[in-house]
This record gives sequence, C-alpha cells and structure tokens, in this order.
Amino acid sequence: MTGAGEPPEPRRRRRELSEEERALWRGVARSVRPLRKSPRRVAEDPQPAPVVPARPVPKGKVLTAVASSRAATPATPPPLASFARREKQQLARGRTAIDARIDLHGKTQAQAHAALVGFLHRAQQDGAKFALVVTGKGSRAADGASERGVLRRQVPLWLQLPDLRDIVVGFEEAHVGHGGEGALYVRLRRARA
Repeated sequence: MTGAGEPPEPRRRRRELSEEERALWRGVARSVRPLRKSPRRVAEDPQPAPVVPARPVPKGKVLTAVASSRAATPATPPPLASFARREKQQLARGRTAIDARIDLHGKTQAQAHAALVGFLHRAQQDGAKFALVVTGKGSRAADGASERGVLRRQVPLWLQLPDLRDIVVGFEEAHVGHGGEGALYVRLRRARA
C-alpha cells in the first residue's frame, strides 16, 4: 500500500524456468499423490523433458535427446519407503554400516546433480545398501543476497525423481553425528543382475 504522494511499486517480472527446472518440476508433480479421491491432472508442458548429461559436455559438442526404453513404458515407479525407526537408530549409532559417502559441498547445482547421479549408480553397482549424502546446511553471503542451503533443498527433490527410483528405495535426514540437517541417509536398491 502506497501513500498519496508516493509512486506505485514497480511490478517484478517473473523469470522463465530453465528446461532443467521444468523437467525437475514435472518429475516432482508426477510423484505427488492427491489428497482427494478424484485426482486432478497436472498440466504437462508440451516440450519433452531434456536429457541431463551425467558428465560435462566438451565445448562445441551438441547433445541429442535419445528416448530410452524405460521412457517408452508407462509403468509408474514404486513409491519411496521411509526408514524404520530402529533402522535409523542403528545407522546413527554405527551398528549398521554406511557403505558409501559423498560430500557435495562447494559444487554448483549442475555439478552436484551429475556427481550425485554418478555416485548413486556406482554405489548400487558396488552393492552398497546405505549411502550418506552430505549437502551441507548452506551459508549466507555477507550481503544476504544469496539463498541459503540450495543443495540442501534440491537433493531431496532429485532423489524423488522417477529416473532414480531404480536406485533409491528411500531417504531420511541423517543423525547429528553424521551431519544432521545437512546430510541424508539414502537406502539403495540392489542392482539387477
């Protein structure tokens, strides 16, 4: 509300979402179960989801989207399972081993996403049952302009994406001894032979 002599506040323009953000949103929107009995449909973007490369692409190379055989099947991924209380306690107390660990501190979102996907694939192939993903709690710049804990917010969203359901069974916030709010325990699915 402005006073009588003050000019109105300028309207802020909404920024456009990147293709990666749209794909992430579509994945999250597909994984949400409605509270009502009659489900509402989520409006899909007319554009196909882009392929997110696992490694940085050398300059001058062009990526082409290749439809995978899994994308052609309309099977829905299984829902994520929560940890049993006892299972989480045993992880926190060190009675159950954490088979693999990754620290995403200091990485950009793109670097962290690529590192996380590669790490989860390797950990599953190595037969790991539990992994610890350290995101950090985030830091605030002196001027207060940067967002706090970007990876801390993004990593749980990435773990819920349908692309990782063949690997991730479920995840929970880690115990304080393993990083607390800045880390996640991730239960991995056995690799198919």
